[in-house]
Amino acid sequence: MAAVATLTDEEIQRFIDEGFVHVREAFPRALADECRSILWRMTGLDPDDPASWTHPVVRIDGSGEKPFRQAANTPRLHDAYDQLVGAGRWRPRTGLGTFPIRFPHPDDPGDAGWHMDGGYLPDGETWFWLNIRSRGRALLMLFLFSDVGSEDAPTRIKIGSHLDVPPFLAAGGEEGRNGLAVCREMDEAGKLDSPDRPLALATGQAGDVYLCHPFLIHAAQRHRGSVPRFIAQPPLDPACLLDLDRADGSYSPVELAVRRGLTG
Repeated sequence: MAAVATLTDEEIQRFIDEGFVHVREAFPRALADECRSILWRMTGLDPDDPASWTHPVVRIDGSGEKPFRQAANTPRLHDAYDQLVGAGRWRPRTGLGTFPIRFPHPDDPGDAGWHMDGGYLPDGETWFWLNIRSRGRALLMLFLFSDVGSEDAPTRIKIGSHLDVPPFLAAGGEEGRNGLAVCREMDEAGKLDSPDRPLALATGQAGDVYLCHPFLIHAAQRHRGSVPRFIAQPPLDPACLLDLDRADGSYSPVELAVRRGLTG
């Protein structure tokens, strides 16, 4: 009997239209618990002493420990990568990161602005760049290592915003553009925190993963709950650049969305 695909045709179309898909139980909860224990150790904080949680966010660069490699490379996720990016067009993760761990705290975390993630850092630059062929990033991914409710600082997502980004990147060609400059330009045009784009929250259970278009506009927020939130937000590394003019028409959903964004 053939294996059941991770994503349905409807979910793939929704990814093209909205820019993300929520993969439930993408990796086992027990593995999420093990990873979270490792992350607590890496923070140096006490999970049983809220008085030690003195900052709204603590960032861990990444980890290649076995549990994180396992979480990133389950058969369900590999199948979903193939469905969204294309078989042979991405590279397996050798670890996960970065980990923005958000704690219940009254202060503004200072990093909650709307943005899209860059993919590469040219020589001499201090801010990440991105280009129309999404160099350096096949997908943006959000791995939930704790249960995340609406008060637990879930990542905010502008639904369909990935379709607004391509016109701002097209003029940059292969060289690309500074991501911060693109955000400023989009903000001036009313396309960054666009009132025309509804809001979604990346809530879910430990073991869930959000697979997002690399151009999706998203933002952090202050934690208003009581239990720290643990996620990873790595890229899926590409094996090749997007091809927006395929002779055989075998476009991936990621590419189809970029083409739609360019044509309106």
